[in-house]
Amino acid sequence: MARNWLKGAQTRYDSVVIGSGLAGMTAANMLAKAGHSVLLLEQHYNFGGLATWFKRKGGHILDISLHGFPIGMIKTCRKYWSKEIADSIVRLQGVRFDNPQFTFSTTFDKIDFTNIMRERFGVLKEVIDDFFVTAREMNFYDNLSMTTRDLFEKFFPGRTDIHRLLMEPITYANGSTLDDPAVTYGIVFSNFMDKGVYTFKGGTDALVKKMKKEMLKNGVDIRNHCLVDKILVEDKKTRGVRVNGREIESDVVLSNSSLPATIHKLTGDEHFSPEFLEEARKVRMNNSSCQVYMGIKKGEKIDYTGDLLFTSVTDEFSAKKLCDKNVTSRTFSFYYPEIRPGTNQYSIVSSTNANFEDWANLTEEEYLKEKDKLIESTLTALEKYVPDIRSKVDHVEASTPKTFKRYTMHTRGSSFGTKFEGLKISKELPEQIAGLFHTGSVGIIMSGWLGAANYGVIVSNEVDRFLRKVKSERLETVSV
Repeated sequence: MARNWLKGAQTRYDSVVIGSGLAGMTAANMLAKAGHSVLLLEQHYNFGGLATWFKRKGGHILDISLHGFPIGMIKTCRKYWSKEIADSIVRLQGVRFDNPQFTFSTTFDKIDFTNIMRERFGVLKEVIDDFFVTAREMNFYDNLSMTTRDLFEKFFPGRTDIHRLLMEPITYANGSTLDDPAVTYGIVFSNFMDKGVYTFKGGTDALVKKMKKEMLKNGVDIRNHCLVDKILVEDKKTRGVRVNGREIESDVVLSNSSLPATIHKLTGDEHFSPEFLEEARKVRMNNSSCQVYMGIKKGEKIDYTGDLLFTSVTDEFSAKKLCDKNVTSRTFSFYYPEIRPGTNQYSIVSSTNANFEDWANLTEEEYLKEKDKLIESTLTALEKYVPDIRSKVDHVEASTPKTFKRYTMHTRGSSFGTKFEGLKISKELPEQIAGLFHTGSVGIIMSGWLGAANYGVIVSNEVDRFLRKVKSERLETVSV
């Protein structure tokens, strides 16, 4: 008989959270700490969404997605998770760039970037300082007509080398382009331009395990292998979900699924106003990713090459070329034994931005051939930095936008959620259906580890207020 993954689950909760990405887990943890009953449902066997990992023979533990985030993650984890989790966040030693326009290593913080832009690129300190201040002061209420391209041209006109320096890492982090609103760049860039890039000591597996432990301690009912196929709505209010063929009631449904799937698939267009649907259909999805995972043989070593390596053979930065299936630009994440103490093993993950359409309609034979091509070209590119990489690797595999769509169920396999206009639609869901909330990668800004976790905090506060109001009204009705 098939296992009952909902065995022992209650028939009713204050809140049901769909999806265990960082936003979903953070929101679930916050709501439980606030005293609400919470059911967290994850359709995959692993938790974490795109912040997750997998194991392979040979003792390999391979992380999904880039492993760098801003220092703000320490504060977020300490305040909304635990001191233990926050104390496990450590700074990466170095970020390396190698492309036709420049080659150097950096600690990727404001001081080092200022020195590099002055000494290597010849920019006046006053201009650099003004740029940093402008980026830091950007917020959601700014004039969105200014694009990132406009911002760069204002401070560094015609300097495509500086545009590349400033833009390429952020595009890898959240999929943004020069033509997106400048605010989507300024906020994310300013977060990184504080005190460098950080990662989680112990790896993503240790992070998610600690988060699960914390959620269980706070009373969250955690369930994997549980696929929600319907958000139940009655009289413009949520009344629960249908999961694994069973209905579970709740006052709130908080979706950590993709925004289009939450609206059109899980809830249904019939529950929203025509005006809202018109705006929702205008929301553009961001691009997806390909990754190549390389496990290094036990006993082999990789000389320090930097923690993150942004490498490209294109003459200038191009978000379009960055997504091309004929890869010219990659980010290599190097995992040294210090990242996972006690394993004494190395691994390398190559990440490339990608378009879903380039992979979605291939035949099975074509698909496998293109994956092999991706792996081979990645090893060839890596040989420049690790000449004997082929003799050191004993496990290699690749993921594509189809892979991400399959495992995360994100619309079009998007690794970075929606473009900026998605944020407004995400926040307006409760105005359409009482008790329906959304958190996750929207608006580019709320992408990446820190953005996702912080959006989980923001939305959980809104849910908490809603639930307290509902409970208060219920008590008044009972007393009457």
